[in-house]
Amino acid sequence: MPTGTSSAPTPSELFRDGIQLLLTDDVARWVELFAEDAVAEFPFAPEGYPRRVEGRAALGEYLRGLGSHIEYQAFPYMDIHETADPETIVVEFAAKGRVVATDGPFEMTYIAVITAKDGRFTRYRDYWNPLAVPGSLTEAVGA
Repeated sequence: MPTGTSSAPTPSELFRDGIQLLLTDDVARWVELFAEDAVAEFPFAPEGYPRRVEGRAALGEYLRGLGSHIEYQAFPYMDIHETADPETIVVEFAAKGRVVATDGPFEMTYIAVITAKDGRFTRYRDYWNPLAVPGSLTEAVGA
């Protein structure tokens, strides 16, 4: 538990807990870490994919089926940067796994700017690189 009077996890703790959920393919619980009115943004999303998803329910729908496409096996690199705002962190991280349909490798690096309040993500800006999507994933989802 974090120090201080609040029992809510810090943004860093919340993110680390969320990563563990993704490693066990518990996308539903990952989505539960978001506030009802949370906003997720994907500024570099390719054509045909949303750049902004508003609300936990919409995010759940957006991520539905993630585990049928990607099996996360490790997050070998993670560097969490605290900011002057205690509710906001910047995370540099990498994911490794496999593309389920093709059994091809999956590797991606990310930078995310994350805001959390009262133990829930309220804003999640994910700067992933669509140009780095493995061909095996593109083939699997028909993109």
